[in-house]
Amino acid sequence: MSDCPLNKLILSSLPAGVNSVVVAVSGGVDSVVLLHVLHQIATDHSLSLHAVHLNHCIRPEAGGDALFVEELCHRLGIRCHSVSCDVPELAKQEKTSLEMAGRLARRRLLERVAATTGAPLIALGHHRNDQVETLLQRLVRGTGVSGLSGMAVLDGIWWRPLLSCSRRQLLAYARRQSLAWREDDSNQDQDFVRNRLRHQIIPLLEEVNPQFGERLVVLSRQVAAEEDFWRDQVNTHFPFILVSAEDGLRLLRSQLLSFHPALRLRLLREALNRVRGHLLGIESVHLRAVDDLLGGSRSQAQLDLPGCWVARRYERLWLRRAAPEPPPQYSLPLQVPGETLLPDGRKLVVTLVQQVEAETAHRVYVDPAAVDLPLAVRTWRSGDRFVPLGMTGHKLVKQLFSDLKIEHERRLCTPLLVAGENLLWVAGLQRSGFGVVVPETLSSVCIELRG
Repeated sequence: MSDCPLNKLILSSLPAGVNSVVVAVSGGVDSVVLLHVLHQIATDHSLSLHAVHLNHCIRPEAGGDALFVEELCHRLGIRCHSVSCDVPELAKQEKTSLEMAGRLARRRLLERVAATTGAPLIALGHHRNDQVETLLQRLVRGTGVSGLSGMAVLDGIWWRPLLSCSRRQLLAYARRQSLAWREDDSNQDQDFVRNRLRHQIIPLLEEVNPQFGERLVVLSRQVAAEEDFWRDQVNTHFPFILVSAEDGLRLLRSQLLSFHPALRLRLLREALNRVRGHLLGIESVHLRAVDDLLGGSRSQAQLDLPGCWVARRYERLWLRRAAPEPPPQYSLPLQVPGETLLPDGRKLVVTLVQQVEAETAHRVYVDPAAVDLPLAVRTWRSGDRFVPLGMTGHKLVKQLFSDLKIEHERRLCTPLLVAGENLLWVAGLQRSGFGVVVPETLSSVCIELRG
């Protein structure tokens, strides 16, 4: 592409029927060229453009960049969404690097503008040099094979029409068109990994092979072709591992373990993508950690990943954006007769009866003459034990939970019916031998767990 006919290049990758595009404009040469070419073809192709600029509030010149983009859009008659974000503060909140925080802030802003404008595409000015830097950065940080596919020209709503063009070609176009742009001094800052790769590592590799960048891009295309196959495999098999999507994702452990590791890791990657909404910050070490959790010896364990919480709960793998909030601990007197509302929305309904029916998992009867009053209901405490009905020895409630494969979160909100120091009922699970109604019992207390 010696002359880099950008209008044809962009039109060739523009999906049919698209009439509105959000354009990320930093003010650098790549985004200025992108906006300029899109503006040239917009009228003939009924294309509505919405420029977006994010001021990261890091550099003193950032305000000048924002003003430059706003004035450029004004001259072109393009609506500009210019927003400031305290990226250093966001980096602290997200516990991530400035570079990653900036990417997150920009992504969120672009997605928000796309949603409010109804634009189906977000155009980014990434070019071939960016692709090379991205691939090397992934290799340095640690990536799976999927990461070697690099950035795609079209990835959902994300559109990178300049990806096959080099920065040199974009500069040449900008000079022919007498375009102005802003230089970002932070691109020279060697504290950023990408800048060290750009200015130090890549030039050395090009000394070894002047075609290094092109060879790496060719490799990424080969991997991308194979990833298309794997994407079909993931889409085919994902429904068979999905148990529930009501509260995060619940996946079937046995089914996941039955797959070849190559497919299993891609399924886990897809699960993380669905929960987080993207894969920014997810590296091969994170996927291996989830895979180790899945196949480990601990039946209940969890780990925190960037932007995601993953837990094994017996034969389920549970993924959420964040760990569930622990339920409140409580100890409440039981209203006899009456209703006692529990913090989780359930309630214990107590009535006085002369005749008893068969007990169930959610209904028991207590002989008030055989227990220490008053009755109370509380949450589980470490060391709680009881004498199960029909047994003589004590059993830890924790052991009962383990025997019945009760998940950690359910354990914390399981009500325990107690009379003094005696545990009468692990509600919904197991009755104890204390306070059992006998033929001589004249009046009984019926306790039902509802809701």
